Parts: sequence; structure tokens; C-alpha cells
Amino acid sequence: MKHKLLYLLVLAALLLSACGGASSTGTEASPAASGGEAVEAVEPPTTPAVVHIGWAGSPDSLNPGMAILVEAYTILELVYDSMYELNLDGSFTMTLAESVEVSDDGLVYTYKIRDGIKWHDGQPLTAEDISFTYNLYKDTPEYPYMNGYYTPYFESIEATENNEVILTLTEAIPNIESQLVFLYVLPKHIWEGVDKLEYENIEMVGSGPFMMTEYVQSEFIRLTANKEHFATPPKVDEVIFQTFENQDALVQAIKTGQLDMITEMPNTAVKSLKTAENVEVVVGSPLAPGVSDIIFNQTAEENCPKDEGGVCTGHPALRDRDVRLAMAHATDKQKLIDVVLLGLGSPGLTLIPDGLGVWYNDSIKDYEYDAAKANKILDDAGYLDTDSDGVRELPDGSRPLNFRLFWPSDSITAPRMAELLSEMWAEIGVTLEMQAVDPDALTAQCCPAFDFDMMLWGWGSDPDPSALLYVYTTEAIPTGSSETGYSNPAFDELYAQQQTTLDFEARKAIVWEMQKIVHDDVVYIIPYYEQATQAFRTDRFSGWLTGQAKVELSDVSSLVVIEPVK
Repeated sequence: MKHKLLYLLVLAALLLSACGGASSTGTEASPAASGGEAVEAVEPPTTPAVVHIGWAGSPDSLNPGMAILVEAYTILELVYDSMYELNLDGSFTMTLAESVEVSDDGLVYTYKIRDGIKWHDGQPLTAEDISFTYNLYKDTPEYPYMNGYYTPYFESIEATENNEVILTLTEAIPNIESQLVFLYVLPKHIWEGVDKLEYENIEMVGSGPFMMTEYVQSEFIRLTANKEHFATPPKVDEVIFQTFENQDALVQAIKTGQLDMITEMPNTAVKSLKTAENVEVVVGSPLAPGVSDIIFNQTAEENCPKDEGGVCTGHPALRDRDVRLAMAHATDKQKLIDVVLLGLGSPGLTLIPDGLGVWYNDSIKDYEYDAAKANKILDDAGYLDTDSDGVRELPDGSRPLNFRLFWPSDSITAPRMAELLSEMWAEIGVTLEMQAVDPDALTAQCCPAFDFDMMLWGWGSDPDPSALLYVYTTEAIPTGSSETGYSNPAFDELYAQQQTTLDFEARKAIVWEMQKIVHDDVVYIIPYYEQATQAFRTDRFSGWLTGQAKVELSDVSSLVVIEPVK
């Protein structure tokens, strides 16, 4: 009901604005009624161009160092600038800097920052802000995604009087663009006086093409266009992201015109939307290639991060590779793709998705679907059904193979997937206690608490494989980046090696080897890599970027170029 109320209020405001100018429609000078003197015509008021976007989620945090969910990064991309912009074709464009010089040894990058850039509050953005931001991310271990993924090789960051940023590395790295593209630059004059971990950042003072205007968590986000943006001032006036908990209501809203675009939908709705009047559906590779994963909590007692709140209540059977291997053989991935995605996906292997191109190891042979083989693996490992109730027990008979399976309540696909997995795994004597959980609550249960047995969730990938490979490392367990508690010293060593391998082919070989290791260890079951499916109305705004290598209509690339249909 709140969603409907918001729409009616906005609609009423637009109608009032339009009606208010009804008596002033002329555009030429006209004689006055009394004396015939020419008077200057009054331009009719224009209706603000407000884009309404519907999605099923909501940001978990507006603090760039604490944000995890894709919805948070969507808003961060619109409100903040970074040193580079990721384009839909996978290339990078320099944004905040007009040039960069790199030392011969690859250790020192000198960025000349553009003059005249301003924060949304009118203060100038300078090299001092960028240096402050990068040092903040680097020196804050509690920022796992910034500190762990992007800054481990940052030795120092300094600002010069010439408005330059000098970034010095401890070792030369092959991927500086992907390391900086998501390091959103923050205003020093605001952030130096706040608690970086507790700061909710509701005001979101940035420098990007959109400005935060109003935010109600799990309801809506209103952004106003920054018409003075130095590079890409939007053509529209506002963008409103509205959260819908009911997926059918989300689809209905774009059919009726309540929404102009939706970022996601049940695949069952694709056919009806393709035939809906004034609606176009776009299907293709996502900007951030998606990874859906079946997560096993396999945290060993010695790796439980108790100092960070770890309770590590995972079922002990899931620490046994034989159990995970049997469940992999009992998972019919093609059926999941056909039923859950209606065919709009491809079978998965590891967290590195096929959308990452050459980084994806397509030579790995997956575990074939074979329930008989799965049953034999469990029989041979001593997991028997001693009481003939259809559920196997641990070899010592102390606990049945009954696992808690959680998923975020805003997931479109997880409920149906959970049902199918329950049916498949029942064939090998494994049962599930299934439950949808609020995404924020599930994040708290997940990492680093490890208070679950199994989860259905997913990742959006960086353009470089390093970020998702980090999720498998031992170092990621206490930071909250690891979902599984997996630890393998051989993998950790290769992760560090690929981080500083400059030769492309050599680095690719390492990345491929790492994928084979985690696939052999059955760290996850990756059911599929999903295609992006979005839709927009053709009668409201034009210019959506649909003919690109990637599909992401809520990206800054589309939202700064679309304009009202004339």
C-alpha cells in the first residue's frame, strides 16, 4: 500500500504542476486588453522528467565501505564519482583525472585531477579528497570489500599542490583500473569528522550525476539530477527507485505505467511483458556477470572467527567433501535452468562466471547428474539410513543429514530452486528445513557469524577475477567476505601470486588453476549463470542503451542519456 501511495502523491504533484500553467499557453507577444501594449509572453511551466524504477531489493548500507548488496552499489554509482568508469563493453574511461603518468617500474601512478569539479554541497573536489578517501579505505580493516579487494598493494597515497594524486604501490599489479573503479571518492570535509563505521551516510554528499534527495529504507530512494556534473549531466530531472516485495506487483506496475523500468522480474513474466503494449524486454549478459550459488557452511573449528562474532553452527557433515560431492551429483542443473530460469541461463562451475570471458575456465568437467552415484558415495562414506526413515545419519549415528537452508526474502528465484533441491536431495537421503530471511538479517547470520548450514544467494562480479577469487581465501573468513569458511593454503598462495603477475597469459593460467582447485573441493555448487532480464516502457523515455555488450538499464550510462519521449 505504501508503494501505491507514493505513486499517487507523485502523480498528484505532476498534475498540479501541469494544471497550474493552463492559462499561460502562448509563446508570442500579445497586446494587452486595456491599452494594446505588447507584453512579454510567459513560457509554460515544464513538467519535471521523473523516472520511476522498480526493483525487488533495497540497499543494505549507504556507507561505501560497509555496503554489500547490488542495490547499494547501484545507488553509489549514481551519486559518487571514482577515478575510472566501467563501460558496458567492459572497457574503462578515466573520469576524475584528465591524465595519468606511470613510472617505468609500474609502482607509481600520478593522476592529474580535473579542475572545477564540485561536491553536491558546492565545495570543490580536489586531489586532497581523493587522497583522503583512498587512505580511509586502505587503513580501515573493517571495510573488507575496499581493504581486502582493492587496496592491499597501496603503499601510500598523497595529494600535491598541483591537484595531483600520487599513488605508490608495494608491487606492480596488472589491474589498476579495476582496483580503482569502485573506490568511490568521498568529501574529506564531511567524512574526516564522522565515525567511519557507524556513519549511515543518509545525506550521501557526492559529486556524481545524481544527488540524494530522499530515502526510506526498503521503500524508495529519490535522486535529483546534478545538472552541473562535469562530465555527464543527466537529461532527466529525477529518478525514483521503488521497492516492491511482491514480484507480480512489480510486473503489473510497468504494464500499467506506474513504473518506467524494472531491473528484474520472474522469468515467467517475460512472455507476457514481450506482448504488453508500450513495453520492451531486454535480455543479455549482465554488466556485473551474475553468479547464483548454493553455499555450504564448512567452517572448521580452528577457523571460526569468534573475535568477530563467529558462532559457526554449521552441520558437521558439510565439512566432509564426500557429502558435498554427493549433493553435487544429485543436483540436476539443467532442470534448475529450465524450470527456474525458463532456459535463460547456462550451467555454472565456480564463482568466476562465463561472462568474464577469458578468465572463465571452460575446460573444467562438471559433476554429472547421477543420483545413483551420489547414493553410492554416501554409502561408502558411512552415511546410512539406520532407522529407515528416509534420512541418512552421520557415521556415528548422532545426527541426521537434515540441513537448514536459507535465502534472502527478496529473491525471485530462490523459493522455487529450494523446492527443486529438496526434491532432488530427498533421493539421496538428505532433507531440508527451508526458510526465507530478510536480506539484512541473513547477512548478519552469514558472515562472519556462520550461523547457518546452507544458503542460496549470489554475487555480482567485478570486471577482474581477483575480487571473487578473494572470497575463497582464508583471509576472507574473519572479514565477512567468505560465505563458506573454506580454507586451503595452496589456493591462498596462488591468490597472492596472481595479484602481482603482470604477464597476461601467466596470470590467466593461475586463475584457471585456482578455479579447478575450488571445483575439485566442491566449495560451492554453482547451479547456473543467469542472464540479465529487464524491461522499460517505450512511451515514457527514450535513449535506453540496449544495443550494448551488457544489459544494465539502471546504470549511470543509461540514466544520464535518456529523455522524455516527445
